[in-house]
Amino acid sequence: MDKNTIIGFVLIALVLIGFSWFSRPSEEQLAEYKRYNDSITAVQQQAALEAEEKMASFKESIADSASLFFMASKGEEKKVTLKNNLLSIDINTLGGTLSNATLLEYKDQEKKDLVLFDKSDMSAMAFIFHGATKDIATNELYFSPVAVTDSSATMRLYADNDRYIDFNYTLRNNSYIVDFDIECHNMADILSASNKFIDIRWEQNVRQLERSAKFENTRCELSYKTAEGDYDYLSAAGNKQEEIEDKVQWIAYKNQFFSSVFIAKNNFSNVEVASDMFNNNSRYLKNMRSSMRLEYNPANGNTAGMMFYLGPNHYKTMQDMNEFTGMDLELEKLVSLGWVLFRWVNKLFTLPLFYWLSNWGLSMGVILLIMTIIVKLVILPFTYKNFMSTAKMKALKPEIDKINAKYPNPEDAMRKQQETMALYSQYGVSPMGGCLPMLLQMPVLFALFMFVPSAIELRQQSFLWADDLSAYDDLISWGVNIPFIGNHISLFCLLMSATNILNTWFMQKTQPQMQQQEGMQFMKWFMYLMPIMFIFILNDYPSGLNYYYFLSTLFSIAINYAMMKFINPAKVRAQLEENLKKPKKQSAFMARLEEMQRAQEEMIKNQKKR
Repeated sequence: MDKNTIIGFVLIALVLIGFSWFSRPSEEQLAEYKRYNDSITAVQQQAALEAEEKMASFKESIADSASLFFMASKGEEKKVTLKNNLLSIDINTLGGTLSNATLLEYKDQEKKDLVLFDKSDMSAMAFIFHGATKDIATNELYFSPVAVTDSSATMRLYADNDRYIDFNYTLRNNSYIVDFDIECHNMADILSASNKFIDIRWEQNVRQLERSAKFENTRCELSYKTAEGDYDYLSAAGNKQEEIEDKVQWIAYKNQFFSSVFIAKNNFSNVEVASDMFNNNSRYLKNMRSSMRLEYNPANGNTAGMMFYLGPNHYKTMQDMNEFTGMDLELEKLVSLGWVLFRWVNKLFTLPLFYWLSNWGLSMGVILLIMTIIVKLVILPFTYKNFMSTAKMKALKPEIDKINAKYPNPEDAMRKQQETMALYSQYGVSPMGGCLPMLLQMPVLFALFMFVPSAIELRQQSFLWADDLSAYDDLISWGVNIPFIGNHISLFCLLMSATNILNTWFMQKTQPQMQQQEGMQFMKWFMYLMPIMFIFILNDYPSGLNYYYFLSTLFSIAINYAMMKFINPAKVRAQLEENLKKPKKQSAFMARLEEMQRAQEEMIKNQKKR
C-alpha cells in the first residue's frame, strides 16, 4: 500500500469521527428520545393488553356460543334409516327427528310401498330446550349419528366433547312402535335450572292415501287420549283448534286407515291442537299442528321417554299394543266403530264374527255375504215380530175403515184415535208391536254401517267389478266433474238404491192401510225419494258398504216375501178373534196413552169455552 492511500484512509476516518462527534444528540435530545421510546412501549403494551382482553372475550363468546350449540348450527343434511319387516323410517340429521315413515306391508294407489309421511309433507317436529340465556330449538341444529344399527340409532347434538343431548331411537322388531327418548349429558350448567320441561312442536300435512278424498276427509281427524282415559278428536269438518286442559297420553294424526301417533310415557301437558282443511288439493287432506310440554329435568340424569306408533288403523294390531308396550294406550279407539252403543255391538259381535270368517281364507266379498246372512238370521225374530204386527194391523183394516168413515171431520181426530186404540186393545194388538222389534235391530245395522268403512282388511281387496272394496267402484265414469255426483257412478251404489226402491214398493204394497192415513201420501213419495238421494249421498262411499246394504236390502225383500207367502191372513184373523174373547188386562203403555188422550181432549174443550 503506498503513502497516498494510507493518508486517504486516515482522512476518511477523521471525517467520520468528526461527523459523529458533531452530530451526536444533546442531553435534552437524549431525554426527549427516551420519553418517546417509553411512550411507544406503553402504547404497544396497552395494545397487547387490549388484544389479550379481546381474545379472552372472544374465547368467552365462543364458549357461550358453544353452550348454545353454536357449532351445531352448521352442517350437512343427511338421513339415517332404520328398518324392520313392517316399517322403514328415516331420521334427519337436521333436527334429529323423523322425516319419513314407509309401511312395507301396505301399498299406495300406485302399488308402491305406502309412505305415511316424508319431508316434502312439511312433517316437522321441534324440541325447545330452555337455556340459561337462550332457548335452543333442535329443528335449527345438526345432529351427529352415533351407535347406528339396522334398528337403533342415537342422534347426538354436541355442545362440546363432554356436553351433548342424545335423541335415542329404537325400532322394535315386528312392530310399528318406535321407542324414542331424550338424554342430556352434563347439560345442567347450560340449560335453565328453573324450567324443568321441554316444549314440543309437531306439524304434518296429512296425505290423501285413498281413492276418494271426499270420503277419506270424513275419517281424517286429529285425535287424542287424556291421562284419565278419555278419547276425543277435532271434528273432521272445517278448521278446528282446541286447548286441552287435562294431561294427554297421546296425540294422533289419523287418516282413514293409517295414523301417526306421538305417545308420552309420562303424559303431555299444556297441549294445544289445530286442524285445517286443504281445499281442492289432490295430495293433502289436512294440515295438523300440536304444541305440548313434557316435564324433564336435565340435571337429574333421567330420560324423557316417548314412543311413536306409525302404522295401520287395524283393530287387533292396535289392541295388541297395550300388552306389547305395557301401557294402557287403547290405540284401537282410533278405529271408527261408531257411537258408544254401536261400538259395543261391533266389539262384541261384528269384529269377532269378521275375524272368525277371515280365518277361513275367503275373499272379502264372500265374507261380507256370509256376515249379511248371519246378521239377518240374528235379527230374524225381530223381523218376524215386526211382520206379524203388520199382518195384524192389516187384518183389522175393515174395522179401522169403519172408524175412519164414522169420524170424517178433522175436529173428530181425537175421538177417532181413541176408538182406534180401543179397537187395538180389544183384539190384543199393540201399535208399538212393529216399532220395538225395528228399534232393537237398529244397533246391529248401524254398527255395521260404521264397521265396514273402517275395516282396513277391505282395503285394495277386489270383488266382482270392484277392484277395492274400501273405495268406490267406478265402473261407470266420465272425464267431467258434475256437481253432486262427481265423475263416476258407483254400480254397487246404484244397485243398492234400486233394491231400496223395490223394497219401498213391496212394503207399501203389504201395508195399504197406511197410505189412507193423514199425511201418508207425502210419506209414500218421500220413501221413494230417499233411495234416489242415496245415489248422490253414497256414491263416494266404499263399494263394500254399498255392497253390504245391497245384499241386506235384497235379503230383507226375500224374507218379507217368504213371510207374506207362509203367514196365512185367515189364521191371523182367527187368532185376533180368539184374542177378542179373552179377558183383557190393559197394559201400562195403553193406560198412559189413554190418559194423555183424555188430558188433551179436556184441554181442547177448555180452549173452546174461552
